[in-house]
Amino acid sequence: MERLSGLAVDALNVGGLETAIDLPELKVCVDLGVCPRRLVSRPTVLFTHPHADHLGGIASHAATRSLFGQAPPTYVVPPPIVEPLGRLFDAWRDLDQSELPLNLVPLAPGETHAIGKRWEVRAFPTIHPVPSQGYAFFEVKTQLRPELQGLPQEELSRRGAAGEELSVATRELRAAITGDTRPEVLEREELVRTAPLLITECTFLDERVDRAQAEESGHTHLDEWIERAELFENEVIAFGHFSSRYSAKQVREILERRLPAGLRERVHPLLTRFP
Repeated sequence: MERLSGLAVDALNVGGLETAIDLPELKVCVDLGVCPRRLVSRPTVLFTHPHADHLGGIASHAATRSLFGQAPPTYVVPPPIVEPLGRLFDAWRDLDQSELPLNLVPLAPGETHAIGKRWEVRAFPTIHPVPSQGYAFFEVKTQLRPELQGLPQEELSRRGAAGEELSVATRELRAAITGDTRPEVLEREELVRTAPLLITECTFLDERVDRAQAEESGHTHLDEWIERAELFENEVIAFGHFSSRYSAKQVREILERRLPAGLRERVHPLLTRFP
């Protein structure tokens, strides 16, 4: 568990093997390539795309919640995968001989979904070989309308009793999680550039896999982020999804050596499960 730009983050994030990014204070997880016991309690999971290392734990999550008598989970997904995902669960129900109750919520880029009363997520498009999207997280706060601030409590009570709306909701962008993507998302999406916390992929780091191979696979090479260093307005940039060909030590050394000043100080590698 780490605290990044004021938010608790617990990330399993190994390229091609497993991705599950937990935001425990929001009680929400992004992707479930695996389903460790501690994530069964998450009632809402946001899926960025349907590759197995990001979605493979979904049936286990639904089945375990049902076994424990917990409420059916809500899975927020890109609209194009709703129908095939429904067929997948039909197959699992046949195999498991159980109901596997769940709520499947399609969310298109630009649309929002409430997570409790305090948080809201908005989907944005990403660039990957299969239907994919990222999620921006907004903290919803309620405050007294500006024109009413400074009035005596008695006056506020009178107006409220008369049916006047006293408060207004504001939304503060706190984080963006891209999932797997090509780096052009940074240029195209203001939410990605400006979120205080950006969690994104950096699958390949050096000459072991070149930029052409990264592009072909729909992933991002460190070279491509370095070229776009001036676009990052974020307070913290959490790179993850590193290829398992690197060790944690190598990841840290490469980032320290190659990242330019100004970006290096803001980059945080997500290295849980790396040796």
